[in-house]
Amino acid sequence: MFIFEKAPFPSCHASTLVEHEPGKLMAAWFGGRDEGAKDVQIWASTFDGKAWSKPEVMGTEPGQPTWNPVLFKSAKGTLFLWYKAGPKPDTWTGYVRTSTDSGKTWSKPEMLPSTFLGPVRAKPIQLANGTILAGTSWESYRNWTPFVDRSTDDGKTWTRSNPFPVPGKFNQIQPALFEGKDGLVVALMRSRNPLNVCRAESKDGGATFSPAEELKLANPSAGIDCVKTPDGDVFLIYNPSALLRTPISLARSTDDGRTWKKVADLETEPGEYSYPAMILSSAGTLEVTYTWKRTHIKHVRLDPGKLRT
Repeated sequence: MFIFEKAPFPSCHASTLVEHEPGKLMAAWFGGRDEGAKDVQIWASTFDGKAWSKPEVMGTEPGQPTWNPVLFKSAKGTLFLWYKAGPKPDTWTGYVRTSTDSGKTWSKPEMLPSTFLGPVRAKPIQLANGTILAGTSWESYRNWTPFVDRSTDDGKTWTRSNPFPVPGKFNQIQPALFEGKDGLVVALMRSRNPLNVCRAESKDGGATFSPAEELKLANPSAGIDCVKTPDGDVFLIYNPSALLRTPISLARSTDDGRTWKKVADLETEPGEYSYPAMILSSAGTLEVTYTWKRTHIKHVRLDPGKLRT
C-alpha cells in the first residue's frame, strides 16, 4: 500500500508515523528533487483506514533543504511535528509545530534553540511518569554522538543526557528508544563503525546512559526503529546487511534487546528500502512506513502475534 501514487516530487525519504486519532494515521517525510536539494520540503498525509490523503506541505525553508521529520502525540494530547532545515546535518536548525486538535490545525513553525534539534529521526517514547524521552544526536564529519533529551512538562522544556560512551570512537547516531523491564530505558543506534546496531541503556529514566555495546545485528549505517508490545516483545525494523539497504526486515527480542532473532523480511528485491518508522496502534497492530526506492513511502500493517511464531 503506497501513501501516494502521483507524487508532486520525484524523490522522498525519511518517513515518520503517528496515530493522531484512534484508528487514523498521519505520516510525514521529506520530498523534492533529491535529498539535500534546495526544493526539499516536509510533506504529510493522513490515513482514514481506507485511503491516504493527498500530500500537503508541512515544513519549508526558502532556499534550504528540510530533513527528518518526527511525529509524536503525547499522553496529554499534544501532537508534535519536529523537522530540521539547513544544507547538511552539522548546520541544521531545528523547528517544531504543534497541534492540540489531532492535526486539524497547527501552530506556526517555531525555531528551536541552538544545538537543540528535537528528536533527530526516530519517535520519542513517554514513560509511565509522563517523562518524554527523545533520541537525538550530533553528526559531523568525524564525530557522530548520540544523546537523549528529556521533558517533564509535555515538551515545553528539555534537558540532555550524557553523550553516550560508544564503540568506534563516536560513530553512532539516531537513537531509537523503548522501555524495558523494571524501568530500564534502552537505546538502539545506527552505527558506521562498527556496521552493526549498537545498544546502550539507562537505569535512571534516561538521565544517563551506559557505554554502548555492539550487537550481532548487521546494519549498513541506516535508520532503524523499534516498538515494545504489551506482551513484552520488542520488534526492531532494520536492514540486516553490512553493505546494502535491502532487505528490510523485522527482528524480535524477549530480553530487552540484548539478543535478537529475525522474524520477517518486508522487502528482498534490489533497490533501497530504508529509514523505517514503526508504531503500535491502539488496535494492537504494528504500523510501518519506509522509503521505497526513494520514489514512494510504503505503508505496511503487521500482526505482532503472528510474528511471535
